[in-house]
Amino acid sequence: MKLDSNNHSVFLLHYHLVLVVKYRREVFTDEISDFAKDMFIEIGKKYNIAW
Repeated sequence: MKLDSNNHSVFLLHYHLVLVVKYRREVFTDEISDFAKDMFIEIGKKYNIAW
């Protein structure tokens, strides 16, 4: 288990993202899904979140 640390603490964080849509029809196309994944990866790099 790899723990992250900063000046005052040591921690291990797990994130779980749940997207709830109002309609039953398909909302996320492959293009939107790929774009969202790329954005999550870029944001994760800034906060040292591993995939």
